[in-house]
Amino acid sequence: MRNRLLVAAVVTVVAGICGPAAAAGAPAGDQDTTFVNSSHQGNLAEIAAGQDAQEHATTSCVKDVGAKLVTDHEDLDSDLKALATKSGMTLPTAPTVEQQQKLIAIQDEAGTAEYDTAWLADQEAAHTKTLALIDTQIRAGSDTAVTNAAQKARPVVAMHLEMVRGGTCHPM
Repeated sequence: MRNRLLVAAVVTVVAGICGPAAAAGAPAGDQDTTFVNSSHQGNLAEIAAGQDAQEHATTSCVKDVGAKLVTDHEDLDSDLKALATKSGMTLPTAPTVEQQQKLIAIQDEAGTAEYDTAWLADQEAAHTKTLALIDTQIRAGSDTAVTNAAQKARPVVAMHLEMVRGGTCHPM
């Protein structure tokens, strides 16, 4: 319960302070900046969701997939942060409010089979959305380094999607 209150407080602070500023940080039409910011927030959300699954899931498969998400998204985000620093980009400091709210809603089912079902469905939706973001960057990006990062992330995200496809946990 304490963790949920802390997450709720963070959502409130982020919504009040960072919400409009984060949206204003990416110039309109700047595919590369949008990709880097959205990918970073996605990585933060996946790390939080993976950690939460390790704590609240009821099956070892979901816990293991959660651990894999944490490891892989930390690696992807490390590369993305280095790229952002080199490019002079300022990254958001938290997942989007929507991403945080989804995790809070899933946490309402912590320790039940419904948690696992909701977590898997959310991960399928998130990774499907991320693959579309990656494919757009590969197709329309103008910064070679950013597009290379997208190409490197694509097989990892595709593997994650296969691990949760159909709302069913598929071990690695």
